[in-house]
Amino acid sequence: MKAAVYYETGGPEVFRVEEVPDPVIGPDDVLIRVEAISVEGGDTLHRLRGELAAAPHVVGYQCAGTVLDVGINVAGFTQGDRAVTVGADGSHAELRATRESLCWLIPDRLSTEEAACVPVAFGTADDCLFEFGRLQAREIALIHAGASGVGLAAIQLASRAGARVLATASSDDRLERLREYGLDEGINYASTDFAEAVRHLTGGHGADVIVDSIGGSNLQKSLQCLAYRGRCLTFGDAGRQTTAGLDISGMRPSNQTLTGYFLGAELLVARRAHEVIARLLNEVAAGRLRVVIDRRFPLDQAAEAHAYIESRQAFGRVLLIP
Repeated sequence: MKAAVYYETGGPEVFRVEEVPDPVIGPDDVLIRVEAISVEGGDTLHRLRGELAAAPHVVGYQCAGTVLDVGINVAGFTQGDRAVTVGADGSHAELRATRESLCWLIPDRLSTEEAACVPVAFGTADDCLFEFGRLQAREIALIHAGASGVGLAAIQLASRAGARVLATASSDDRLERLREYGLDEGINYASTDFAEAVRHLTGGHGADVIVDSIGGSNLQKSLQCLAYRGRCLTFGDAGRQTTAGLDISGMRPSNQTLTGYFLGAELLVARRAHEVIARLLNEVAAGRLRVVIDRRFPLDQAAEAHAYIESRQAFGRVLLIP
């Protein structure tokens, strides 16, 4: 099969498009012919500094396509089904094999491209807001990187739950575009101190729930605008900074909570997370939630796709098409 691979971590230029051996399925695996790959922020971080499971390494969490074969223990999928899959790596290729527990049938009314964008972004957003963030109607939610996949999902989910939704983005134009998805107030982090802006917009109350995908100094500032008994969820390092030295001493007097979140762990240990994503796929198929696809690149332009994401120009998801 053809795959976008690299032999060492680094910038997008490390990608090579090569023929590599087809994946071999085990008794609990599903093999799909990949038709759409959603490039996740974690994919770019893995390419930049992650561990290589093998050399050449095929990066990538999430993709969707048509089932070609299943292992002898697989009961929920058959040849010809459409499926969306997640996994630790392997999405940037023409074929992908992963465990049945990390696969979902694509609803009839949902396109394969849209389905490819749902599990990681919507599953992360839903869990951060509700399972761990315990967001309630009339509370205030702050969503960082509002134009990202998780950001757009979280804005929609928080808005329909009756929360007041604030979000950050790098330009006024992108913030204005977010209003149709449920944004109440936008904060241009490139020109404004977002922590001060949150305090001002909320009359000093702060945000009850903060969804922070940036990490580093951004996470520290998030804690500065957290409300009394507020909950801050951190799940990424899109800012390319480490969070070493995080000062949490100011959280105790206000009974605040900081929670680290990783969707992969929930999928491995809790059936609940798999069921949540199945529900979200059906909600997108029914039009109650929207997937936003910004741009499509052919698989042999994986380097260009990653560079485009890292330029912070994307509004929504970026796809690779084998």
